[in-house]
Amino acid sequence: MPTIFTHAVVPLMIGGAAGRRVISRRLMAAGAIAAMLPDADVLAFKLHVAYADSFGHRGATHSIAFAGLLGLAAFIGHRRWESTPWRSAAFVGLAALSHPLLDACTDGGLGVALWWPFSDTRWFAPFHPIAVSPIGARFFSERGWHVMASEFGWVWLPTAIVAACIVAWRRTSKRA
Repeated sequence: MPTIFTHAVVPLMIGGAAGRRVISRRLMAAGAIAAMLPDADVLAFKLHVAYADSFGHRGATHSIAFAGLLGLAAFIGHRRWESTPWRSAAFVGLAALSHPLLDACTDGGLGVALWWPFSDTRWFAPFHPIAVSPIGARFFSERGWHVMASEFGWVWLPTAIVAACIVAWRRTSKRA
């Protein structure tokens, strides 16, 4: 899995680039939390739930269904996020979906149960260049620095480029 920081950076950069009139600060924060939330399943290790179980790490919480549920919750609570129902649902749902899609691009683990509850099969993207992050607080080890460098090149930098394009498009459309 990418680090928790990298999962949050995707909605934060994209939401920030879209601007506060499109994505409120509250909605951006909700998106960042939604992008990190699937990794709460690491608590399953403490409960002796097997990694490969439906509710183990990278299981149900790493599915399209889970992202959809978070999007539905954002739709219902859209006023709290100072946004419209559909914008809240889309932003939070897509932020949550970014998590398993990034995890599927890592070079370790068992894959993600993207299609749960219809299938427990774990899935990897055909292209998985992102170094898998160590589970736990070992970010400041040699392996942790290797992971951060991998995430910077494969996630942070491309997301920053997309965000810069959004900002440039916004500025160009304001002039027109």
